[in-house]
Amino acid sequence: MFKSLREKLNIFKKKAREEIESDGPGKEEMKEEPSRPKSKFAKRSLEKQKGKQIGHDVGPKVGSGSESGMTLDGSIEMSGMKGDSLLKDGKPILEDKGGIFARKITEKKLEEVLFELEIALLESDVAQPVVERIKEYLQEELRGVKVDRKTQIEELIEGSLKNSISKVLRTQTFDFDDFVTKAEKPVVIMFVGVNGTGKTTAIARIAYRLKKMNISCVLAAGDTFRAGAIEQLTKHSEKLGLKLIKHRAGADPAAVAFDAIEHARARKKDVVLLDTAGRMQTNINLMDEMKKINRVAKPHLKVFVGDSLAGNDAVIQAQKFDEAVGVDGVILTKIDADAKGGAALSIAYTIGKPILFIGTGQDYKDLIPFDPKWMTDRLFEE
Repeated sequence: MFKSLREKLNIFKKKAREEIESDGPGKEEMKEEPSRPKSKFAKRSLEKQKGKQIGHDVGPKVGSGSESGMTLDGSIEMSGMKGDSLLKDGKPILEDKGGIFARKITEKKLEEVLFELEIALLESDVAQPVVERIKEYLQEELRGVKVDRKTQIEELIEGSLKNSISKVLRTQTFDFDDFVTKAEKPVVIMFVGVNGTGKTTAIARIAYRLKKMNISCVLAAGDTFRAGAIEQLTKHSEKLGLKLIKHRAGADPAAVAFDAIEHARARKKDVVLLDTAGRMQTNINLMDEMKKINRVAKPHLKVFVGDSLAGNDAVIQAQKFDEAVGVDGVILTKIDADAKGGAALSIAYTIGKPILFIGTGQDYKDLIPFDPKWMTDRLFEE
């Protein structure tokens, strides 16, 4: 899972370390701090002259200055540290890891590092807007950070990269189980996507999940364009012991949706899971037919089912379906076989809709709620 992207990120970390380690203190830094001591001997001499122990005093509070006139902002700039980590009780502002030999990651080196990251992500089918956003987040994490010989640069890069990717994946979140439990019944959920993505199987897996939660549901075979799809959903309904509403092949799919919803209302069922024909996003007639189903069924949720192996094609498909009927969430299938990971990183951010579930295997139970931490952990696991 995500093997290719993981390997590229590991290569990127090594290249980033080499780039940063090859960078010595520049002339500008030397000019900015001409009086900084260059050795322990010089430091001790300066301490004696000032009559105090530099580097051992507790740092100034916010809004105040030290005895030497140094402000908190100035101390932050010297130490290379950020935020609350500077304000822990009893800890000096000038941390040892800043060191007198510490140097900032220069803008030039940062640009070179980010270029390497861009190549790695694009090669793994991550969409360009997502690449740019990850680069921006990483730039925020690393700009002005100081490193020295004690700093584990690869750990620094990995931590910053994890934070950046996690921010992209957390574009939106949605608790599917909570929504279905609390929404007015029957809850109508319409599934859309192209042929071959595993849409019908995803519906069966959702039905299995709902059954385990003691939530009753009805299946609707709205893919009347393919006789095989009706037969496939019929087999799933028999295995799961669920009611299936179906018409003959070629019938009006909007009529199937209407009958399934009426059946659910009459029998006090909680959820209607509505299958639709797998449509290429470029087929105008079939997309218009899907819009009709949307008008008749008035679904509470419209879920796009995408194949993670399709990479950027899945991103484009999600955008087109969102434009046509308005997608509320995404299910990504076959993620267990996805080496690149580009679709998982791209879809949520690109269309601004949450990933609800991911398919991690062949069984009904192998559809799990999407967790950004789960994703980032697997991108960096050994």
